[in-house]
Amino acid sequence: MGSVQPDLLVDPKTRNVNDVAHKIVAVGSRSVDKAQQFIDTSLGGDKTIKAFGSYAEVYNDADVDVIYVATPHTYHYENSLDAIKAKKHVLCEKPVTSNRAELQSLLDAAKENDIFFMEAMWTRFQPLSLEFKKISDSGQLGLPISVHADLSGNFDIHNIPNTHRILDPKLGGGALLDLGPYPLVWAIMALYEAPANGATNPTITGSILKTPITGVDCNTSFTLNFSQSKLAAQAVLSCSINTDALDPGVTIRYEKGTIKIASPIYVPKSFVVQYLDEHGALAKEEKKFFEYVGRGMHFQADEVARCIRDGKKESTLWSHEKSLLEMLIFDEVRKQGGYELPPGVEKVV
Repeated sequence: MGSVQPDLLVDPKTRNVNDVAHKIVAVGSRSVDKAQQFIDTSLGGDKTIKAFGSYAEVYNDADVDVIYVATPHTYHYENSLDAIKAKKHVLCEKPVTSNRAELQSLLDAAKENDIFFMEAMWTRFQPLSLEFKKISDSGQLGLPISVHADLSGNFDIHNIPNTHRILDPKLGGGALLDLGPYPLVWAIMALYEAPANGATNPTITGSILKTPITGVDCNTSFTLNFSQSKLAAQAVLSCSINTDALDPGVTIRYEKGTIKIASPIYVPKSFVVQYLDEHGALAKEEKKFFEYVGRGMHFQADEVARCIRDGKKESTLWSHEKSLLEMLIFDEVRKQGGYELPPGVEKVV
């Protein structure tokens, strides 16, 4: 189950999509009742959707082409692997796995079984992100210099159960794995994907403050230096589970201007572009707004459908390489911060 599914019910024509369509065939949960409850409350009670009390039944359903994995973080590996072994294409929620070794194992299995696999980094496929990329990569602002991005949320950690996903280390709790992908995706779009960078990996410096409640990371910051290519830029990224998000949530400074991305940074609806004159003064400001029906998760579903239709095994926009980079960064930040998941949680190390 997961939040991408209601978006699949939105008519693709409302977002000017005419080449692909989606159908929800089945929902799997811990019981038939829970699956049916999700169908009734989130999917309009559609009686054509099958309710299964196990994931295995979904994997084995001949009518299912793609599995969307939206279980807690530390179950992503085993759930995705089971789907891959059943020769189903997979869209797996972020963070794609608990570590890089798990992801590499999944990618090897996906290749062996000749199926499509993608991490559900939905922000990368939204219309705002595509428009941002055109401006950022066009060169009209010059080279990017600095990215500051934060995603925080006040989870009221002193008044929720220790078994809550954000506090439970067995579920990969804490700020980094849950919230960290979102500031990171903006750094990857602005810097890693920048033409001048040539897909060169950054150096990584991380800092973690743990909560004494359960030992998960409460406040985490990490710095990425892109200095091994023609690009000389830095990303300063942060995430917290005990304070509110900033607005704007992302500020990207260039040689000739600045782009500010409105919150929430996982599904922003506007951004501002500031152009500087030759003296460094503000010359022009443009505000861009985006509207569409649905929450914004259908754009990644469109990407999955098109890739599968075209015989691709990975997306170009959010490739396996970028998910591997994400996991490499998170592994290093956790290592530097001394945050280890409990024994047995990571299935491949």
